Amino acid sequence: MIGPNMMDSRFEVVSLNMHKGVSALHFRLTAHRLRQRIRERHPDLIFLQELQQKTHGRLRDLRVGATLGLTPYLAQDFWPDWHYGKNAVYDRGHHGNAILSRHPLDRGLNYDISEYRFERRGLLHSVAKLGDARRPIDCYCVHLGLLERGRRRQLDTVLQCIDRISDAGPAIIAGDFNDWRNRAEDPMREAGFRDVFEVLTGSPAKTFPALRPMLKMDRIYVRGLQVVSVERLTDWAGLSDHLGISAQLALD
Repeated sequence: MIGPNMMDSRFEVVSLNMHKGVSALHFRLTAHRLRQRIRERHPDLIFLQELQQKTHGRLRDLRVGATLGLTPYLAQDFWPDWHYGKNAVYDRGHHGNAILSRHPLDRGLNYDISEYRFERRGLLHSVAKLGDARRPIDCYCVHLGLLERGRRRQLDTVLQCIDRISDAGPAIIAGDFNDWRNRAEDPMREAGFRDVFEVLTGSPAKTFPALRPMLKMDRIYVRGLQVVSVERLTDWAGLSDHLGISAQLALD
């Protein structure tokens, strides 16, 4: 039963691999539609992967200008604090992970967890202060690699990094884990984290491919937080090749 104190401390988290702002088969730009959808939902925290911060042609198509960048375009007027971590750099731009917040954010540090030269990956760390909460929440946005051996090493690096830079307080790790065999569950549980869908439904959410999800790729792991409800954002299916996922959480 949810008491009045828990109701007061509830907040929503959304995570999405946005596929560089294009639809699953690259037929159309979707960042402008994503901007509208997240405004309609207006979650407290948004964790985005494969956010193409700078690419001149697509930004012109979005009419936001090459100097603005995609993160401020998405966050404008709704999420006053945001952090972006640049991971992959190429001739016409770069992409990485981002965290958007309705609440004050500190840190904004990006850690290189790449295992292969051809596949640049990062761990973005921000610290969110929600309202009158006594303790801030460590927020980590991550996108693990495609190859299982490298992914295991990346997860070890992520957990070592978290152990080094954070205390045992409340924390969220959200993103695309590319973990369709659910190999991350044991090490994450040993580190004190639980996947929000695992808590309430017994299994991580199927999120890929977006139009007919069969693989459990995307996760929101939490520590020191209550999981109130979870949702697959099926109405976002046309925005990316992944489905977005959402969790209503409460401060413990």
